[in-house]
Amino acid sequence: MLAPFACQPDQSRGRLHLERMSSFRSPFQRDRDRIIHSSAFRRLKHKTQVFVEHEGDYYRTRLTHTIEVAQVARTISGVLGLNTDLAEAIALAHDLGHTPFGHTGEDALALLMAPFGGFDHNAQALRIVTRLERHYADFDGLNLTWESLEGIAKHNGPVTGLNADAKHSGPLPYALAEVNAQWDLELHTHASAEAQVAAIADDVAYSHHDLHDGLRSGLFDENDLMELPVTGPAFAEVDALYPGLDKMRRRHEALRRVFGRMVEDVIAVAKNRLDAAKPQSVEEVRAMGLTVIRFSKPLYQELKAIRTFLFHRMYRAPSVLVMREQVTEVVNGLFPLYLAQPEMLPEEWMHDIEAVQSQTELARIVADYVAGMTDRFALQEGQRLLG
Repeated sequence: MLAPFACQPDQSRGRLHLERMSSFRSPFQRDRDRIIHSSAFRRLKHKTQVFVEHEGDYYRTRLTHTIEVAQVARTISGVLGLNTDLAEAIALAHDLGHTPFGHTGEDALALLMAPFGGFDHNAQALRIVTRLERHYADFDGLNLTWESLEGIAKHNGPVTGLNADAKHSGPLPYALAEVNAQWDLELHTHASAEAQVAAIADDVAYSHHDLHDGLRSGLFDENDLMELPVTGPAFAEVDALYPGLDKMRRRHEALRRVFGRMVEDVIAVAKNRLDAAKPQSVEEVRAMGLTVIRFSKPLYQELKAIRTFLFHRMYRAPSVLVMREQVTEVVNGLFPLYLAQPEMLPEEWMHDIEAVQSQTELARIVADYVAGMTDRFALQEGQRLLG
């Protein structure tokens, strides 16, 4: 039984393009399946999370990160009586718009696209699921439900209005503005509890697995983590329970405790907030004016210390910075080359190229192409075209 404040499948606002209901899947199950079968989802296999895809087989890629986010989202939403299928669908779609080379590629493409409306990977995910995936006879995109589109759009909370984060100041990203003009996603409100779960699941997953990958890379070691909040007590507990445990098991046992503490904290906070507010519908959740699904203040502050540590010791480590410079050169070289010679794009892009009526439209198509590249393909094209 779903909680009264969950998104009820039979009360979905539907799809932009009318379709016959499935006889064996709910609307949100259908969304999830379409996302999994999309080309953009498959490409996440060879896209950077932190380490560029070719740097090692054991590091997370954007795909394995996404799968972990979806698993956390299903767990939390199930405990809270939310719609697990919707939470999973939003989690699976949240990173579809990421460029090759992770945030490094996004930063480079955003600068290149500044004269043409900028670039934002969350907005690009919407562009993919509403326009760029072209497999169905009746429509472009995946024709997802309004609730899934809302969750992608408000992945990090309201985008406009009094409750919007300061980073959303200024004009809407063009990809988001186009979708919202076609179908109002109510960007000024908070999203459903399922969408909020998908967002916090993203934080849980990367906070956990970046510690794993950082240890494996040798950028820091267990002694460093024993000096930090959350991770330090976790290692101490493992040492007390299993003295002399071998290195890899000790590491895994400690970090799974970190993972468990984050999930348990989110569930406890959500239950307290929901019990206090007693929302009777998803609309009441959207109108509450605050985030229902979040970390407690003490844990949030402790995780900030861990993220500061990761920023300096991992995300800005000298070896990582060298790779950032190299992959930035690839994006900085490919984008202007394709913009000047759009005929170099594959044949299936020519219809869009021939229809452009401005340099801005052309730049956005080139950005779609570059953003959709995997790490390995971008590196291959960089070598072939730029030397």
